[in-house]
Amino acid sequence: MPHRKRVVVAANPRAGSGAAVRAGARTIDALRADGHDVVVVDAPDADGLEEALRAQVLAGADALVLVGGDGTVHLGINAAAGTETVVGIVPTGSGNDLIRSLGLPVGDLDATLAQLLVSLQMAPRVIDTVQVDGGPRERRYGTILSAGFDAYVHERAERLRYPTGGSRYAIAVFVELAMLKPRHYRLQLDDETLEFDAMLVAVANSSHFGAGMHVAPQAEMDDGFLDVVTIAPCSRLEFVRAFPRVYRGDHLTHPKFSVRRARRVRIESDDIVAWADGERMGSLPLQVEVVPRSLRLLA
Repeated sequence: MPHRKRVVVAANPRAGSGAAVRAGARTIDALRADGHDVVVVDAPDADGLEEALRAQVLAGADALVLVGGDGTVHLGINAAAGTETVVGIVPTGSGNDLIRSLGLPVGDLDATLAQLLVSLQMAPRVIDTVQVDGGPRERRYGTILSAGFDAYVHERAERLRYPTGGSRYAIAVFVELAMLKPRHYRLQLDDETLEFDAMLVAVANSSHFGAGMHVAPQAEMDDGFLDVVTIAPCSRLEFVRAFPRVYRGDHLTHPKFSVRRARRVRIESDDIVAWADGERMGSLPLQVEVVPRSLRLLA
């Protein structure tokens, strides 16, 4: 028999057009069949669910298992970061970008559950998180903070009701291209201050965002650094030709893309709402700082 653990399961019923409900039921059955004590939590909204998860962490939960997309995982990160509670992910959302960055299975529930049960008996993988200051409230994120064309794509994708799934982001990219223009930024990277125009600024802890865009292919989630990816001003035609390379991850050889690394980043610009983990972080200016080895994962 495996070592019995107290596992808290939270499923977002809105993730993946209800796929989380079905995946959640199978996850609960698999954990109980494996001999674990399972506690199921639910809440009417995101704030309530995060509060419930925090309460379970304070009560000594061994693991949080989050069934949903990046937004659901974001709640678990903010509940468990800096504690001994480990986080497991059963991806059923439209993006699933943290899972992609970790190299874990997406779209294969059997493989995900098998990996989850094995990981509960092994040492956790420990990764960095990123603290955001300056928004409505202090937050942590695990993937990438977007603050440019990428942020406008997030805003557009969230307003689309059809189609569902990751294709919303591809459609949002093409819609936002019609209004594409460079923005002026002031960035402080540790002790260096930069001022420039750019089409996109992304502050990456992991490699993926936007339902599979491989925007920061060199980013490592446990190196104590953030990768700051920017696109210099260019014509709409040049942008259209270059941007699809983001899905392949070979865009960094293009002369308009650049990457800088820092532990702490302050971003200033006008009329931009930043996003991370598929969630609004707040209007710029914002300051983000890596918190090394602050999240334990079943991975």
